[in-house]
Amino acid sequence: MRHQKAGRKFGRPAAQRIALTRNLVTALFEHGRIETTEARAKELRRWAERLITTSKANDLQARRQVAKTITKREVAVKCFTTYAPRYQDRPGGYTRIIPHRIRPGDGAPLVLVELVE
Repeated sequence: MRHQKAGRKFGRPAAQRIALTRNLVTALFEHGRIETTEARAKELRRWAERLITTSKANDLQARRQVAKTITKREVAVKCFTTYAPRYQDRPGGYTRIIPHRIRPGDGAPLVLVELVE
């Protein structure tokens, strides 16, 4: 039984799963909006919201924790210079998931994940 086991496994080993979510969150912060499957988007939302909340502290420890997850240095800097001031007064809910289309190959529901303005 998986009682109180948070997170999705996506049928991948742990290292691949962590790499997938790190790349997704880096792409979201780099572009502001990405298209992905619904399950990946719901998992991505957890990671992105935590990183933005961490970056609002804007101290050395916060920078180290964000840099540990985000794979590109310029995107990590953007998180502190752009997103942290934008969401300073917002207590949460930084991302939005919008149903988009059905993928023709396998019928997976695709969604748009974007950062709220």
